Amino acid sequence: MLKNLFKGNKDKTVPEETEQNENWFDRLKSSLAKTRTRFISQLSTLLRVGRKIDEELMEEIEEILIQADVGVETTLRLMDSVRETVKEKGLGDSSELEAVIKTEIINLLGEDEPLQLTGEPPYTILILGVNGAGKTTTIGKLASRYKAAGKKVLVAAGDTFRAAAEDQLAIWCERAGAELIRGGEKADPASVVYDAVHAATHREADVLIVDTAGRLHTKKPLMDELSKIGRVMGQAHAAAPHEVLLVIDGTVGQNALMQAKIFNEAVPITGVAVTKLDGTAKGGIVIAVKAELGAPVKLIGIGEKLDDLRDFSGEDFVNALFATEETT
Repeated sequence: MLKNLFKGNKDKTVPEETEQNENWFDRLKSSLAKTRTRFISQLSTLLRVGRKIDEELMEEIEEILIQADVGVETTLRLMDSVRETVKEKGLGDSSELEAVIKTEIINLLGEDEPLQLTGEPPYTILILGVNGAGKTTTIGKLASRYKAAGKKVLVAAGDTFRAAAEDQLAIWCERAGAELIRGGEKADPASVVYDAVHAATHREADVLIVDTAGRLHTKKPLMDELSKIGRVMGQAHAAAPHEVLLVIDGTVGQNALMQAKIFNEAVPITGVAVTKLDGTAKGGIVIAVKAELGAPVKLIGIGEKLDDLRDFSGEDFVNALFATEETT
């Protein structure tokens, strides 16, 4: 786990991990404030005590979910489950619906699937995403996480089309204590990555994190390039890539899902990292990812601190989303 970065007076009777978890939940709750204002405040108004549960109410709830960027397909699927539960339990008052909606969202998110280092090292993580989604920051934070856990970490600069991309990675690697494998501007990305996998093996690294280009995600040449990178990783190491992690910008909303589907066609995605949740009122996109991509959200980012990138917990997310000011 990441080292605790919080300072201040601590109650010595409280375990450090418990303090970290409580601090994290408070920060997660704060980061979802914009989404909560847009989503929960409207929902609470609808679900006032004494209103009858009927189809008109259900349709109004659907509209709120869609506005929060849960998406049409996911919203319809979610509300079908809510309707079934209402019928099975014979619920009649709207005030009973919030608990049902929370439960069904958690069910929709499914079991948590955090990143886990498994198999013969090096454990290889291929990072995808459009420029500006937060790939470099995510890579830096992951490198810091694994270094803090005592792992030997290498990073491959597979985005050779932007000199700035390598320079930014170099800064993060220096900060994290990770080694950067780079081929220079305009070098063949697949060759750089192939060499990096071999270097990680020979240097007995525990983790190799691979950056990739993210320009013009709708252009076929980039998708072909990403497919090639995936293939050469497999040639260099039979199990590689162990993880294909797509980084999406939470502020983009449904457009992020469109991007994700295109990337998924090039290299099948095994997990998603959603960044910038602290800056969006469209946090409902987190709910839509698993339902529409079939790939779980594995990481969420809520700020610029090293430990603002965390393993995703569906239950924590939903509790933070529905939290009130009095929630502790």
